[in-house]
Amino acid sequence: MEVNQIVTIGVFLAVMVAIMSEKIHRTAAALAGAMALFFLHILDVKIAVSYIDFNTIGVLVGMMIFVSGVKRSGLFEYMAIKAAKLAKGDPWKIMVSFMVLTAVLSAFLDNVTTVLLVGPMTIAICKVLKLDPVPFLLSQIMSSNIGGTATLIGDPPNIMIGSAAHLSFLDFLSNTGVVSVAIMVVIVGLFRFLYGKKMTAGEAAIREVMEMDEEKAIEDLTLLRKSLIMIVMVIAGFMFHGTLGIESSIVALTAATLMMIVGRVNVEHIIVDAEWGTILFFVGLFIVVGGMVETGVIKDLAQVLIDFTHGNVVLTMMVLMWGSAILSSFLDNIPFVATLIPLILAMGNDGVDTLPLWWAVSLGACLGGNGTLVGASANVVLAGISNKQGYPITFGSFIKVGMPVMVLSMIVASAYMLIRY
Repeated sequence: MEVNQIVTIGVFLAVMVAIMSEKIHRTAAALAGAMALFFLHILDVKIAVSYIDFNTIGVLVGMMIFVSGVKRSGLFEYMAIKAAKLAKGDPWKIMVSFMVLTAVLSAFLDNVTTVLLVGPMTIAICKVLKLDPVPFLLSQIMSSNIGGTATLIGDPPNIMIGSAAHLSFLDFLSNTGVVSVAIMVVIVGLFRFLYGKKMTAGEAAIREVMEMDEEKAIEDLTLLRKSLIMIVMVIAGFMFHGTLGIESSIVALTAATLMMIVGRVNVEHIIVDAEWGTILFFVGLFIVVGGMVETGVIKDLAQVLIDFTHGNVVLTMMVLMWGSAILSSFLDNIPFVATLIPLILAMGNDGVDTLPLWWAVSLGACLGGNGTLVGASANVVLAGISNKQGYPITFGSFIKVGMPVMVLSMIVASAYMLIRY
């Protein structure tokens, strides 16, 4: 192994340790790793820029700005109250309706954004019903990660995979989307078994929920109408961007631009609302992983994996899927997937059929986030909201529900992949 390879591996591991320890913010850790590669003359700026996936960056920036504009209309709060009322105030039906709502929203929005919108409303409704909101919040965390698996834009790993493998929105819907629906059915059954019979509420509490006025949640009716039209256009754009011959980032950035012009929102406010720390994290991470590609580390790892599985696509697929799920339960799935992408590309260059491998990594990385409290950002965010409200969700209490959900999800996903590929 050459000196440059050892150095890039050392920088990558240092970044990963820093991210896992949470003593250094993940954005600072990723950028520090990138700067280290520059100072050590492993990469120069021109080469480093070539490893930044600007399509992924464009999708993230565009959707963050667009969603920031939409939420100012009050649309999401309206949907939450409406879902509770359609369930007739019945606690179990409310849980299921919120699981479905969270999964659907997570298929099109960032998971953290989804739980930030639905979580506080759930706690408010549970207080009215005099119920512990923790089971509801846990079900929403699981649903957000499952729903995010379904589409190209639902979870950052999918955006990265779609961009690297040139997979369209419809490709994801017909693969990860199909299995995500099946997994949701199984998980609803699991939550029915765990909590269904324990959920009862008094007549007065149910009546209070039914008297909630969803119309009052609407902050800007004109913006809401415009948002609904734009949402339809955005979904159509993502569904047909492959046919139109444009990148998914163009759809997202067009949506953001339309929100700024047509939505008549405060442009500076919605731009500031975008998670720029996350964007810079991606930039730094792409450069750090690019260092390992440039020095040949990724190519060597790909050869090791091919030798281990003897090029057997099914065995490689299962190793990648379950390995991704287990590691993503404890590690941030974004740096993990960023490492696997060039690995799979290198395997493709050696003649391996990589299509099943892309879906394996997507399913494993996204569904694995349900395994533990630290498996996905949405888990940590919603647990933090719950803890502040006096309803603690600990690492131990989470894993008792999350790990069975993750294992069940992976069993369903494995069966689907074996049947299809």
